[in-house]
Amino acid sequence: MGFRVLHLVRPFMAILPEIATPDRKVPFNQKVMWTAVTLFIFLVMSQVPLYGIMSSDSSDPLFWMRVILASNRGTLMELGITPIVTSGMIMQLLSGANIIEVDYSLKEDRALFSGAQKLFAMIIAFGHATVSVLTGLYGSPKEIGAGVCLLLIIQLIVASLITMLLDELLQKGYGLGSGINLFIATNICETIFWKALSPTTINTGRGDEFEGALIALVHLLMTRKDKTRALKEAFYRAPLPNVMSLLSTATIFGIVIYLQGFRVELPVKSNRVRGQRGTYPVKLFYTSNMPIMLQSTMTSNIFMISQMLYKRFEDNILVRLLGVWEPMEGSAQLFAKSGFAYYLSAPRNMTDALLDPIHTVVYVSIMLAGCALLSKTWIEVSGSSPRDVARQLKDQQLVIAGYRDTSMYKELKRVIPVAASFGGACLGAVSVLADMVGAIGSGTGILLCVTIIFQYFEMFAKEQVESGAGLEGMMMAGQ
Repeated sequence: MGFRVLHLVRPFMAILPEIATPDRKVPFNQKVMWTAVTLFIFLVMSQVPLYGIMSSDSSDPLFWMRVILASNRGTLMELGITPIVTSGMIMQLLSGANIIEVDYSLKEDRALFSGAQKLFAMIIAFGHATVSVLTGLYGSPKEIGAGVCLLLIIQLIVASLITMLLDELLQKGYGLGSGINLFIATNICETIFWKALSPTTINTGRGDEFEGALIALVHLLMTRKDKTRALKEAFYRAPLPNVMSLLSTATIFGIVIYLQGFRVELPVKSNRVRGQRGTYPVKLFYTSNMPIMLQSTMTSNIFMISQMLYKRFEDNILVRLLGVWEPMEGSAQLFAKSGFAYYLSAPRNMTDALLDPIHTVVYVSIMLAGCALLSKTWIEVSGSSPRDVARQLKDQQLVIAGYRDTSMYKELKRVIPVAASFGGACLGAVSVLADMVGAIGSGTGILLCVTIIFQYFEMFAKEQVESGAGLEGMMMAGQ
């Protein structure tokens, strides 16, 4: 059945665009160049507005997802990496659960699986674009007209296709890392820098103020006679970014970088080369940022569905149990005030967390348990479970020192699931802390940003060193 499902993609393979695999190893300098070009195209697309928009002042149903999906409202990057991530996760889960059987040792199966992901991503992009346009996200379809509606849908689909090809360009080896990670980290860093250094002025009722926290600090100190009051306002002003937000963000960055260093190192030796020994590291963040990304995607989808249902069926008791939405003061953006969605949303600050302790306890419990469970589940479907690692070590003729081939699995089972669950819970705890102290870019965003930057740092380091074969190469890849 699995092969028949994959074979359904065959007729589409000829029309699906593909980046050719490089026929030789791409030099490091060229990789940096292609990564920079990819990043430049992404930044341009993030600023080019969609042609035909009449209005985008309404509540944003994707408000909670934009940080992790590298999207920018009203631009060509409206959908961001949503189609790619959604398609990739679903296909990975179907493959991991053996609903779709894929033999990765066969070149044809790998090509068909990749083609299926692309085709599914384009279908998702078409569906998402159509729903966004027809539900009036850019203005009433009747006022815009059928021609402009069609043009908006085409723009969104083509932009998603370009994003998908940019991601494939990097993953095929022309650049560093993946486009998805690059776009997410860039989007979050851009948000943090803008809120720190934005020269835009906003009237909040107290007169014009600079949006950027650091620029506002300098401006207030230069224009106010009472320096103490100026400092207090710069550090704690609301709702604009303040200096405390920046300090909180820097603190969370430091915590995540510190936690990245925690690992358990299992001594391994080679059966092939006598006397060759090394270590196999099992990191605390064994599943990297995947648990927090899955958790955020799930809750964001619940928020989006609840908000759309509430707009249409406001008086329905089941809809109200899912979530009651009201606009935040001075903004058109809707926020959950009660219902299930309210308990899934983070307290806006420490004061809100203390004033509603039940909400805080429920939210923290869901985050910690959800991230731990998702992390443990992900290792089973992603090919990084104790059994998978034991098989990989055995294939390379490596064994854990002091253990036989048969008992190696038991030792890995003792370490890996614990690292995955506890690491997932730690990610959830840091995310909760970041949200409560008002860190810029949300807790999820900062976690994704730091883990991605850390991966790029490791990648740069590895590129500078000749990778060895066998045990030495594996040790380097694990570090």
